[in-house]
Amino acid sequence: MSRFARQLPEARGLGMTSQRARDRLIERLVAEGIRDRRVLDVLRQLPRHLFIDEALATRAYEDTALPIGQGQTISQPYVVARMTEVLIEHALPRRVLEVGTGSGYQCAVLASLVEQVYTVERIDELLRNARRRFRKLGLGNIRSRHDDGRLGWPDEAPFDAIMVTAAGAELEDALLGQLAPAGVLVAPVGPPGRQELLRVRAGAEGWQRETLAPVSFVPLLGGVA
Repeated sequence: MSRFARQLPEARGLGMTSQRARDRLIERLVAEGIRDRRVLDVLRQLPRHLFIDEALATRAYEDTALPIGQGQTISQPYVVARMTEVLIEHALPRRVLEVGTGSGYQCAVLASLVEQVYTVERIDELLRNARRRFRKLGLGNIRSRHDDGRLGWPDEAPFDAIMVTAAGAELEDALLGQLAPAGVLVAPVGPPGRQELLRVRAGAEGWQRETLAPVSFVPLLGGVA
């Protein structure tokens, strides 16, 4: 039984939301190339069905993105696993900034692995729902803010790692400026249909950009709603 199920009965799930359904998802992620056991263990335990509308709960452990309202989605589990895996590949960061809280699922994955997560969401309703989920699951190492995520969280910078969960046309200079000297940023970049997942690290000769895979994300928008 996962640690979440021990403290929260509804986290256990039944049928299509049961532990067996989660185990099948993990088997699929391994077959698709996810290797980091830390990431796989978190996704095995974390009740994804609590991060989506009850009407869609039976699809929670399919490897697909699902709508969460406000024109946003909860990312495909493979994408969540891959982005997390590449973020922590070289070192486990202590303090992580997430841009785009959304349902809160990716943030909860990060909070299960690192000491402190700071997450910024521009849509107030999504953030309020995510906060309720964090409290219910006992995730006390998350700080959240309703703001324009493109600005980051300068008052708490620098961060050991930054993850962006929506695609901008380019990398945001404000976010790069909030990375610690040895920090890493993972973000989708590009217009719809031509987005790529990038990992950026500071090197002796400036920023080192690594293209990881083609992806499809909602656009990174400014302002608040």
